[in-house]
Amino acid sequence: MRALADAGVPVGVMVAPVIPGLTEHEIPAILQAAAAAGATSASYIALRLPHTVKDIFIDWLDHHAPGKKARVLARVRELRGDELNVSDSGKRMRGEGIWADQMRALFDVAARRAGLSLTSPKLSVAHFRRPGGVQLDLFACNEEHVSDPIIQPPTT
Repeated sequence: MRALADAGVPVGVMVAPVIPGLTEHEIPAILQAAAAAGATSASYIALRLPHTVKDIFIDWLDHHAPGKKARVLARVRELRGDELNVSDSGKRMRGEGIWADQMRALFDVAARRAGLSLTSPKLSVAHFRRPGGVQLDLFACNEEHVSDPIIQPPTT
């Protein structure tokens, strides 16, 4: 982060996944460290447990935090309307309810104390250029490869 920031590249930090009942207490230290390393903005995503990720995470809790498993899963369900995952784009990244509000408040205060913006800087592509040619040149038929059984010219 420091090397990018020193080179003038806008740097932000994404704290993810924040696991309710397990890792949200780490947010302030993460944001302070990111700011010290040159970050200027921050965001977060609350834990999501889609599809088989749910089973892997529950197994992980069984082995690494069995005493916290019930509390963590209860809080995830409270964030997600009594489900472990919600696919609605407006709700899946942050959740809803009192625990989501508490997580958001903790994050907002910690970001403000660290001097981090909650919005990413507007980026410019003014200094980017294509490195020669155009991308479709990749698909042009090169006569020397016509006999190659893997690279064949397109048929119409």
